Amino acid sequence: MGRVAKYTRRAFLVASVAVAGGVGFGVWQYKRTLPNPLEPDAGAVALNPFLIIDQRGVTIIGPRAEMGQGTQSTLAALVAEELDVAWEDVRVEHGPPAQAYYNSALIAGHKTYKHDDAGVMTGLAKAAAEVLPKMLGMQVTGGSTAMIDGFEKMRRAGATARETLKLAAARQLNVAVSTLRTEDGAVIAPDGTTLSYASLAEAAAKIDPPGDVTLKPASDWKYLGRDMPRADMVAKCTGTAEFGADVRLPGMRFATVRINPRLGGGMVSFDATAARDMAGVEAILDLGDGIAVVASNTWLAMQAADAVEIDWESAPYPETTDEILQVIAAAFEDKPNAVPQDLGDVEAAMATATTIEAEYRVPYLAHATMEPMNATALFEPGERLDIWCGNQAPLVARDKAAKIAGLKKGQVHVHVPFLGGGFGRRAEADAALLAARVAVQMPGVPIKVMWSREEDMRHDFYRPAAVARMRGAVADGTALAFDGRIAAPSVTRQSMQRIAGFAPPGPDKEHLAGAIDQPYAIPNYRIAGHLAEVAVPIGFWRSVASSFNGFFHESFMDELAHAAKRDPLEFRLELAEAAHAPTARVLETVARMSDWKNKPDGVGRGVAMTWSFSTPVAEVVEVRDSADGIRITRGWVACDVGTALDPGNIRAQMQSGMIFGLSAAVSGEITFDGGEVEQFNFPDYDPLRMHTAPQIEVQVLENNMFLGGVGEPGTPPAAAALANALFDLTGTRARELPLSKSFDFLV
Repeated sequence: MGRVAKYTRRAFLVASVAVAGGVGFGVWQYKRTLPNPLEPDAGAVALNPFLIIDQRGVTIIGPRAEMGQGTQSTLAALVAEELDVAWEDVRVEHGPPAQAYYNSALIAGHKTYKHDDAGVMTGLAKAAAEVLPKMLGMQVTGGSTAMIDGFEKMRRAGATARETLKLAAARQLNVAVSTLRTEDGAVIAPDGTTLSYASLAEAAAKIDPPGDVTLKPASDWKYLGRDMPRADMVAKCTGTAEFGADVRLPGMRFATVRINPRLGGGMVSFDATAARDMAGVEAILDLGDGIAVVASNTWLAMQAADAVEIDWESAPYPETTDEILQVIAAAFEDKPNAVPQDLGDVEAAMATATTIEAEYRVPYLAHATMEPMNATALFEPGERLDIWCGNQAPLVARDKAAKIAGLKKGQVHVHVPFLGGGFGRRAEADAALLAARVAVQMPGVPIKVMWSREEDMRHDFYRPAAVARMRGAVADGTALAFDGRIAAPSVTRQSMQRIAGFAPPGPDKEHLAGAIDQPYAIPNYRIAGHLAEVAVPIGFWRSVASSFNGFFHESFMDELAHAAKRDPLEFRLELAEAAHAPTARVLETVARMSDWKNKPDGVGRGVAMTWSFSTPVAEVVEVRDSADGIRITRGWVACDVGTALDPGNIRAQMQSGMIFGLSAAVSGEITFDGGEVEQFNFPDYDPLRMHTAPQIEVQVLENNMFLGGVGEPGTPPAAAALANALFDLTGTRARELPLSKSFDFLV
């Protein structure tokens, strides 16, 4: 996957490059070469370096950020599998910001259940979508694309390096390369002579690598396809892992910021008299749209920032939540922006069958990462800007920071430590850019900018609020028609405006993800999107539009099932069987896992299934009433990822996705009053706790014909499965989130 043209002899090339006394091996894709971030010698053509061999052994370069999802471990395993190195001897590091680490799967990496690669035009469109991330240098971690992008790319990097090392050994030993084998970081000759990769690396770098390499079949995998230890496990368990908040530099000063809580508004004036008199406060900086306080420690900086009196401008959007939702709902009055799914004749079907209608609403949501937003910057005027910041898009941060500092892009160096949670929040460059703005005013001094939790919560790029209006028809126990209209601000348009300076024109299909192309054989099936213009900052939130469309679609599917007087799971299974066998299997599996037909007395159970990020996920949630409120007791998840590269990590991600979705469904809500966000901290925005979270079981299937995403698809079905379970328990149908508005939960 991920190829525009057939790989040629030089398609994957070993670099002639020295890095810290070692040799870098890289991958070259497509016809256009890219700069090598590992600073190759003049004339070197190696690109996409994914591993370094030196006297210390093997370091595998992970092109994606590690934010707890395990991506660097699995990407490293892809290389290690083909390179034949022992897993325990491998080191993993994040790659530097570079176009060479583009994510080829970011635009067209995911498929629908009815995806067809046939046809010239389809092939051209696919090739263009894969080339674009390369040309734009989209080094981005997100969209559940890391494995789809890396599955072949990383394995070929390892295999090409392996075969080139064998060529070097064959020349040194004067034997045929076909007689050599590799094992645990060494080339082994028939007579038992063993040459370490480290001893062969420099010679290998001078050899033209083989153009075609054979990848190992799955039957020969040692690491892939099994539960693997995490590469970051020891560091995180021992407290030695470095996150952005942990960065310390000699002579460092500490800063915090205050930006207009009426998001997008400017600053009229400020009075910092009281703050300047506080011992240890070194500077109060005017940022134009806010202020930064620089002090001897972070806590003092935050206290001083609270002492600054600031006159803020008004918000560029309606001041209250109700007013904002009115603007979103008013979008239904305009023509739809997109109708990507319109099967059969919905109106004719509605005229001949039993019909139902429903309206659903969801609120704005924050990312609320455990590690507050932060960045450290050191500016040397005219020479260099270094930024240490956990982020999902380092090239975006680099390029925008270069403009702030008046430097060339190559003079800005973004270092990416571990991320203390991302969920899409750290795809934004704002933390890095604020640090750059502060550092430019404090040249030669390393500055750590740490946001308070309150500043973090109230200055997010939120998951947008959304409204859905659904109509449906049932006849003879099945769904005859499904008509969904969904209104919300466009995440894609707003995010692209910030990142690239323009909003993509035309239909916004991503606005309807999780609602369109669902694997149900409904003969009359229409989904339309309406875009609302609201200036509240929004961005990519775990599973993006699928997070709310999964709730809309699967809540209404449940209503259709009850209108048809059918069991909700059997109703879905029958429709899935006629559309897509792997989806039907996940429904069958989750039914078996939960013992669906043998529900104990006094409990409610709900089911939901969403196709998102190329992966069908079915979930069942169980709730039980108690004297202290409704408790979510059990959760079952069945998913089909096509090829399970690390089943243990996939199970962890599905559990995490379900908890993330359930937390938002129960109590997640960002509201506005006077143009300001009303939630300040976790007591105002509470996730599930250990005692309120369900026991979760996950089963991973491999019937899908292509590799699916893992990090996000566990989230979309969760809210609907819970709402459907609550209906089963109480008979009350909730059509608005959070569900705590309608039910009393255990707290």
